[in-house]
Amino acid sequence: MNEKKTSINLQDLRRKIYIKAKAEKNWRFWGLYVHVCKFETLSEAYRLAKSNNGAPGIDGVTFEAIEKSGVEEFLTQIQQELINKSYYPMRNLKKCIPKGGRKLRTLGIPSIRDRVVQGAVKLILEPIFESDFQPGSYGYRPNKKAHEAVEKVAVAVIKGQTKVIDVDLKSYFDTIRHHILLNKIAKRVKDRDILRLIKLILRANGKQGVSQGGPISPLFSNIYLNDVDEMLEKAKEVTTKDGYQHMEYARWADDIVITVDGHSNWEWLRKGLYERFSEEMAKIEVSINHDKTKQIDLAKGGKINFLGFDFRRYKTIRNKFGILRTPKMEARTNLLGKLKDVFKRYKSQPLDRVIEKINPILRGWVNYFRIGNSARCFNYVKDWVYKKARRHLMKARKRKGFGWQRWSREWIYQTFNLYEDYKIRYYQ
Repeated sequence: MNEKKTSINLQDLRRKIYIKAKAEKNWRFWGLYVHVCKFETLSEAYRLAKSNNGAPGIDGVTFEAIEKSGVEEFLTQIQQELINKSYYPMRNLKKCIPKGGRKLRTLGIPSIRDRVVQGAVKLILEPIFESDFQPGSYGYRPNKKAHEAVEKVAVAVIKGQTKVIDVDLKSYFDTIRHHILLNKIAKRVKDRDILRLIKLILRANGKQGVSQGGPISPLFSNIYLNDVDEMLEKAKEVTTKDGYQHMEYARWADDIVITVDGHSNWEWLRKGLYERFSEEMAKIEVSINHDKTKQIDLAKGGKINFLGFDFRRYKTIRNKFGILRTPKMEARTNLLGKLKDVFKRYKSQPLDRVIEKINPILRGWVNYFRIGNSARCFNYVKDWVYKKARRHLMKARKRKGFGWQRWSREWIYQTFNLYEDYKIRYYQ
């Protein structure tokens, strides 16, 4: 009963902070640190951290070890350190993961203790800055989905905004300047203890940049680019003529797409936007990769990539223009690589054990891509998985081939509950 009351109290606090921030855009909040230190805030931060089931940090402490020794004691210790100002974060554990194209992305993984503190700070700060964030920003925000950003780009292109600036930023998360970020936060936060704690969190990752692995990093990254979003929203407003919108944008973290009216009369807007965008990025010392930033005309057969989808324009049977959204080849390749690894690691296991592992992977991937024109890609994946399952059964019997004469398709799917929901469900 206490846990339910605690959750409601925290939710109510966040709602009140958001309403105040939304109503008074120049208000600077104070007295926030006490709310970060509350046991209910730390408990919720722990619950959120555990729900992500992340790896341990540099201290090697796992959730299992914390549960065994007592969560309440663990959180009470953190609370006392925060109250006494004796809390100092540990160094982040560096871990490299594949980024695509044989590149690696370096994650900075905080310890669970530090994830709880970051989560608590985020719970209190998030409603303030959510009130300031712009409609075109989608990444890692409450009640915002990648599908909404994909749909926004698709609708803009269908409306004739076929000139596209597909922005590529150089190592965005690694180059965020701490002093610039802190100044942006200080415009809304007057609490010295909160600002001191944020400094400590930032320094745990080094002299610059924010860790791609900490719960508060997405919030920091959105705060850092909010002025750029405001500029784009203003440009959209002032270039709307006679009820017609001539530009749009969508941003997911550092993945940014700007669409501009394809008519030659609006060529000046495309050039001007890129110039203004570059100026705003220079102010916050973020480098644009001009070689990889593409300016594409979809009306002339061009293609853009955004959030895992390839976008192409096409003419419908009714002689109108539509937009094709298909999974990038890289996305399909990465999926099959994951599935192949599962089949390999469990090659001596029964097929139902293998399917138990691959079904969640398939379900998540298909649910993400089923909003587009993914039928052909889905058919390929479905056929590949089905054949792999048959081969696994045959190898278990020390035989070659696929066993076409032994088992029917229906028997494979029904007996082993192999995932088969590949239907397209367009975005609503």
